[in-house]
Amino acid sequence: MADGAVVIKKIKKGGHDGHHGGAWKVAYADFVTAMMAFFLLMWLINTTTPEQKRGIADYFAPQSIAQTVSGSGGVLGGKVMGEESAHAGGAQSVMQKQSPPSPTSPVKSLATNITQGASGTTQNADSNSNASSTQDGEFAHAAEAIRQAVQDNPDLANLSHQVMLEQTPQGLRIQLVDQDGRPMFQQGSAEPMVYTKKLLAAVGQVIDSLPNRISISGHTSGNDSQGGDAWELSTARANAARTLLQGDGLSSDRIYEVAGKAGSEPLLPEDPSASANRRLSILLMREAPPAPPGHSL
Repeated sequence: MADGAVVIKKIKKGGHDGHHGGAWKVAYADFVTAMMAFFLLMWLINTTTPEQKRGIADYFAPQSIAQTVSGSGGVLGGKVMGEESAHAGGAQSVMQKQSPPSPTSPVKSLATNITQGASGTTQNADSNSNASSTQDGEFAHAAEAIRQAVQDNPDLANLSHQVMLEQTPQGLRIQLVDQDGRPMFQQGSAEPMVYTKKLLAAVGQVIDSLPNRISISGHTSGNDSQGGDAWELSTARANAARTLLQGDGLSSDRIYEVAGKAGSEPLLPEDPSASANRRLSILLMREAPPAPPGHSL
């Protein structure tokens, strides 16, 4: 190289932002999006009902493959989209859209019966659901009224923890439970304590405000009958409660059942002789809704 020659060195700058450029950011974003969609799908599967799952599946099913408009061969399994709901009965909707047969045709009678039967079943189901919700609300108000009545009465306030209230599929169960040193009945007897009579009067006022029938059952513990018949003692205690409730104004036609259970249904099965097993149970029964006019079973 000759002296005084000028050497120019060019440095090419890379545009690769690290080793792989920015492509990893796109891949990571796709991964996060996929995971979000996956967890959203898992959440939907766990929170939707079978009917909603079927509705979603039917919505995305290709309608062009349907072979029939009714019966089980179609995509919707005999159901079409109606104005009333997303899944109206297929038979009912088809019958309304097709021209009716002649009045003397047996097909018309059969189709009418099927349509009315499907409609009646749906209406009955809705009625049962509404009636159940109404009764749940009434039972909740009744339970709160009983708690308030016991707490507001100075003679009963110390018994509040001995009153157990529970909604069950059978109805509102009200249990007056014994405690050591504070039983509901005299030992080995069907004679209620003075505070038990006051407690039953407070409970009876709330029960009398509802039309439901009641079932009364007495329960004893393993050592409550003092050598006598626990079945007779528990029955006598339940009957004594019935007498007091009727004396406070409860109508006799509201009494569905008076039963003695002895120790067959202990509240604390692990300790048959526990005082809590001695109790008086009053069930405010869940009633079926009245049949609509013209309905026959």
